[in-house]
Amino acid sequence: MPRTVPAGSSRAHLRRRVASSLGVLLLLGVLLSAEAQRDGADSAYAPARWEWQTKRPEEVGMNATKIREAIRWASAHESTWPSREMREAIARSIASEPFNDIIGPVKDRAGVNGLIVRHGYIVAEWGDTLRADMTFSATKSYLSTVAGLALDRGLIRSVDDPVKRYVDDGTFESPHNSKITWRHLLNQTSEWEGTLWGKPDWADRFKGEKRPYVDPGTAWTYNDVRVNLLAYALLRVWRKPLPRVLKEEIMDPIGASHAWRWHGYRNSFVRIDGIEMQSVSGGGHWGGGLFIGSRDQARFGLLYLRRGVWKGRRLLSETWIKDVTTPSSVQPVYGYLVWLNTDRQRFPSAPATSLFVLGAATNIIWIDPDHDLVTVVRWIEDQHVDTFMKLVLESVTRISDLKGERATR
Repeated sequence: MPRTVPAGSSRAHLRRRVASSLGVLLLLGVLLSAEAQRDGADSAYAPARWEWQTKRPEEVGMNATKIREAIRWASAHESTWPSREMREAIARSIASEPFNDIIGPVKDRAGVNGLIVRHGYIVAEWGDTLRADMTFSATKSYLSTVAGLALDRGLIRSVDDPVKRYVDDGTFESPHNSKITWRHLLNQTSEWEGTLWGKPDWADRFKGEKRPYVDPGTAWTYNDVRVNLLAYALLRVWRKPLPRVLKEEIMDPIGASHAWRWHGYRNSFVRIDGIEMQSVSGGGHWGGGLFIGSRDQARFGLLYLRRGVWKGRRLLSETWIKDVTTPSSVQPVYGYLVWLNTDRQRFPSAPATSLFVLGAATNIIWIDPDHDLVTVVRWIEDQHVDTFMKLVLESVTRISDLKGERATR
């Protein structure tokens, strides 16, 4: 016969079982919290303006010996540009005659420097990370961010809108140029034909076989003239200097220093609403671009690692974060002026989910969501960057911190 239990006794038994289960869950929560604290894995942490907390490598699940090895590797493989004197380096390595005249500010560079940030905390730092140096094409990702802000604010309704609807001064009037959309400019597939700030579009095509213009969106060409065109178009949309937009909307909220500057050219001034403004450049092929320190670069990288949120405040929409990292249809390792690692060819040691802000010589912000890492390294020779990344990832010691990487391999 079935055993009969009095109703009151059954309720008491149920309460004991619930209490026991809650106790187990509470204990599990305490253990997980302790593990997270031991790893320093407070994903909500973001540094204040003048204070950035540091952690010992072992506090965030990393190996100090391997980190020191990575730093030694970077320091031993400084960029082999002709010299640290930027005017000479640019003239020899980037621009070609007769369009290699420098029309924007330049600055002699520092030596190799950088920092490694895990779970938001500085784990390692070397060289002069406060000095505001040229960043060359790393500037493009900041320009892209200003475009994202314009989309988030509704100043641009869609990336697939023709730019002609927003810039009606003749820049996009020809039958060919009128097809260009914001997406094309952000993906570097615009094929824009024309001259801007005294530089024809063909002055900055990478060396190779000459080809006729093709329809916008069908070919990818890395081209500073066309990126500068995006900066000009965004200036017309915002109707105020883009450095001011970046400062107010991004750099001040993330606590960046006041040392960074974003330059244009001596001939890139325009008048909007009766006010003279400088249109900035998206790189340093003729001088100009973003001059910024590595610590400020790391803050910018941390904002993207945190998917646009800083100290609980959303600065960039989730939609933008998703779109900016979506591969171009014609260049799968490129998003909206950011580099992706989808094919793991250039940086095979880094996870496929990595995001890169890249500039010449090499300036790099490496954003690694799988390991909750932001790494900045500057003035390292390009062919030695992957080994540096390999050493950084080898420093990650905790099994829990390796799960994400294994899933991508």
